[in-house]
Amino acid sequence: MGTLEDIVREVLLKIHTHRDLYARNEEAVKQHIIGPIFRTLGWEWDNPFEVRPEEKTEDGRADYGLILDGKVFAYVEAKNLRVNIAKNEKPLRQLGRYCFNAGVKYGILTNGAFWIVLKAFEENSRLSDRILLKIDLENEPLEKSVFKLSLLSKDKIREVERLSSLLRAFELSFNGLRREGFDEDILISYLRAGRSNFISVDRLTGIETPKTAYVNDNGWKAIPLSEQSLHGVLLAVLLYLYTKKEGAEKREIKQVYEHLGRIQLEPSKILSLLKVIEEEEGINIAVEL
Repeated sequence: MGTLEDIVREVLLKIHTHRDLYARNEEAVKQHIIGPIFRTLGWEWDNPFEVRPEEKTEDGRADYGLILDGKVFAYVEAKNLRVNIAKNEKPLRQLGRYCFNAGVKYGILTNGAFWIVLKAFEENSRLSDRILLKIDLENEPLEKSVFKLSLLSKDKIREVERLSSLLRAFELSFNGLRREGFDEDILISYLRAGRSNFISVDRLTGIETPKTAYVNDNGWKAIPLSEQSLHGVLLAVLLYLYTKKEGAEKREIKQVYEHLGRIQLEPSKILSLLKVIEEEEGINIAVEL
């Protein structure tokens, strides 16, 4: 299987070559376009524990239900390429009803070329207010559509609302500064320079004074420090893990946290412990200096 960018390129070639087929045949859109994209995004498309076709709702059947933790996380509704989902709100309202009546928070509508990600319900909001992402494979730069599609991966989709909000804020800020006359290359250089103080644990020497700690656990998250030291980073990471665990694991982490909170460790020992936590928990740890 190729990368997501490879698959999107293949999809665009299919649409260009067989547009008439996809304009009249919704099943071809599902089989040739939607399925390959979701497979590349990490979904086991033939696994009923992850994807259920023709998912029944009170208002009809959604084409697919995406399953996380044994529950439908999002409905996917497919249309043929002739349906202009960018301008015709009827399919999106249909998808919204499916979601609302089933208590499913998110919906994805696509005709293969255009994708809309919807938050199905929120008090005092209009339909347009709840659109999280619009992805136009044919009319926007490949890099942009690939990046936005990546937010629907099995690893990232739980955070799609938060990540799409961050992306909108980033685009508004970046474009706002460009309108103020700042050169695009200078802005990009500024962003890259801003990462110089963001250092992963394996690059630390032990003499640093961290200002903030970060954990990459299905996305980077800042975690507060009780003290600006490597010792503080270790305690903050343990406290983060404590909030995620249950039962015996939770009690064990609490004991370790309380013990390490009372003693001082050599920086080299702290770095070793942080690397062990990364390996055992499958996370990444970094600090900002």
